[in-house]
Amino acid sequence: MSSLIKKLLPIVQRDPRYMYEAYEFVMHALEHTHRLLGRKPPDENADPDDPRYHVSVREWVEGICDLARREFGFMAPVVFRMWGIRATDDFGEVIFNLIDAGLMSRTADESKADFHALFDLEEALLHGFRIVLEEE
Repeated sequence: MSSLIKKLLPIVQRDPRYMYEAYEFVMHALEHTHRLLGRKPPDENADPDDPRYHVSVREWVEGICDLARREFGFMAPVVFRMWGIRATDDFGEVIFNLIDAGLMSRTADESKADFHALFDLEEALLHGFRIVLEEE
């Protein structure tokens, strides 16, 4: 069993509203968001409080949506619903579960309320989707 699985399973057991995959995806989406913003993701030796590594709530949720569109296409809303994610508020719950488990950090002024109704999640997942064909 990988170390990530060992760290995430207790969170899923404490809060079964969200499937394991939702937690893993949100963690991967943070790295994706850093790349979208042109920032280097922190490594294990980096200070998590260093402002160079901080992304805002809105940036992170938009990064989550971008990665979901890339990974799941038009099925992204269905995948998120299967994982228990129905609104941007759910990302706040997932992320604060990760923070409470010591797997993520936050600034003093961030709260779950910051995730409340940022935008219509399903619309955001479907709106920016486009098919990119590789030229041969």
